[in-house]
Amino acid sequence: MAERNVPESAPIIERLKPPVSARDLNSLAELLAATVESGAAVSFLPPLSLADARAWWAETMRTFAPRAILLVARAEGRLVGTVQLHPAWAPNQPHRGEVAKLLVHQDFQQQGLGERLMRALEDAAPSVGIELLTLDAKDGTPAARLYRRLGWTEVGAIPEFARNPDGSFHDAVIMYKSLRATSTRPS
Repeated sequence: MAERNVPESAPIIERLKPPVSARDLNSLAELLAATVESGAAVSFLPPLSLADARAWWAETMRTFAPRAILLVARAEGRLVGTVQLHPAWAPNQPHRGEVAKLLVHQDFQQQGLGERLMRALEDAAPSVGIELLTLDAKDGTPAARLYRRLGWTEVGAIPEFARNPDGSFHDAVIMYKSLRATSTRPS
């Protein structure tokens, strides 16, 4: 997966397909646990043990759909970022996929890696027949700001969508991005 204008020392983004090696599974678990510990809203609450994170990744890999995409960023011999695309299950939505678990290790944040992962995912989605992407994000976070900056359209917010580590709730914004060159939506 070649990227344009990426410094030589930058993490390398690649597509990972199941089954994954034990080393990569452990690295994904470490990344998830570290991301949760940092307070990111990625479906888990701290503390998340490495064993639980590894079990989650193992189950995710076991049930990975054939058209699903898992991108990872490698640097310094470990995985430092990842993002997933899961095709919609519905027979009338073969063109749609949901973006999940954009994770960037704290040591690699604020360096454009999240943007690179998202752009790579958007570039890869058409190769599996996906032209419409959807996602939810905690409102007011760097992730939500990133998606807006990348041209995602917000369609609304769901109040009290998920819990924060302190037990309070946060809202989620629902967003989409069409990858078609020309939108077919009526005006």
